[in-house]
Amino acid sequence: MKRKISIIFGGKSAEHEVSLNSASNIFNAVDLERFDPLLLGVDKAGQWCYNPDYPSEHIDLRKLDYYPNSRPVTLRNRHGQINIIDQESNKVLDNFEVAFSIIHGTFGEDGVIQGFFKSQDIPFVGPDVLGSSICMDKDITKRLLRDSGIPIADFITVYRENQADINYEEAKNQLGLPLFIKPCNAGSSVGVSKVTDEGSFQQALSEAFRFDRKVLIEEAIVGQELECAVLGNENPQPSIIGEIAATKEFYTYDAKYVDADGAKLIIPARIEENDSDKLRKGAVAAYKATCCEGLARVDFFLRSDGSYVVNEINTIPGFTEISMYPKLWEQTGISYSDLITKLIDLAVERHERNSRFETMM
Repeated sequence: MKRKISIIFGGKSAEHEVSLNSASNIFNAVDLERFDPLLLGVDKAGQWCYNPDYPSEHIDLRKLDYYPNSRPVTLRNRHGQINIIDQESNKVLDNFEVAFSIIHGTFGEDGVIQGFFKSQDIPFVGPDVLGSSICMDKDITKRLLRDSGIPIADFITVYRENQADINYEEAKNQLGLPLFIKPCNAGSSVGVSKVTDEGSFQQALSEAFRFDRKVLIEEAIVGQELECAVLGNENPQPSIIGEIAATKEFYTYDAKYVDADGAKLIIPARIEENDSDKLRKGAVAAYKATCCEGLARVDFFLRSDGSYVVNEINTIPGFTEISMYPKLWEQTGISYSDLITKLIDLAVERHERNSRFETMM
């Protein structure tokens, strides 16, 4: 019997449009012999929406808007099936068994929606509440990696209410130039700026504080920008290493998701085998140190002397046509469709494992 899967997309973050693209690709790639997929949206106001009349083949959420003909809904677990309930009529419109959320950024990647799934006893793809919330916060991620002996770039953390405590000269003296300023809790290079002088320092702080009350000031690392996809629960496995050759000044939001010419993805990366082995081991170590399960993409900078730093960990990486995570697994030997199947299976396995522990408590 087919398992019903809900592909959840949209959300309130600045990455709403990227989520539409990722969800379309995932929906179109699902193995229909094993799964029966449905689409479940979250609009920009945070309202859960279901459109029972939306096309079910070769969809493109960017071209055909899902929301105008959708209905406001709530979710409720009934005997292992998650009912999608019309808020106005209180009627059950559909149901599913596993959630595949591809909501990027705030409210989708930070543990919030994961906590909702847990409260409703819904199996879901991706890291649990703790791993999601850790990796969304770049400050906390760096502290955990550092305490685990995993190399990171030097940084300063600044809160909006205390930003007068740090100035350009102090940051320059501690971190050097250039440096980068980024929100601690925003993904996909949203709000990230490169700083080369005092004027750009103040402008970058203002831009980052638009997205978060906590901001990271980080040293610039000169090196190859490399990424590794990790897959698994208790025994995670790393993909081969991919390389980002950015055509922009750095790997921007548009280069990641919108502009196919914004960066060149080189798979496998142009590095020595011993460096590849080192990074793959480092990716798994970082994955475990930050309590990840299911999936994550670990991003590195590799210096010319062979040393590296972990830049960040993305727990809901993009699944667009130009996204690195699925491309890395395709080159490692797992097709896009098989990758979706593995992620769903991992979600079910973890839910069953956790349920056994919960019944013993």
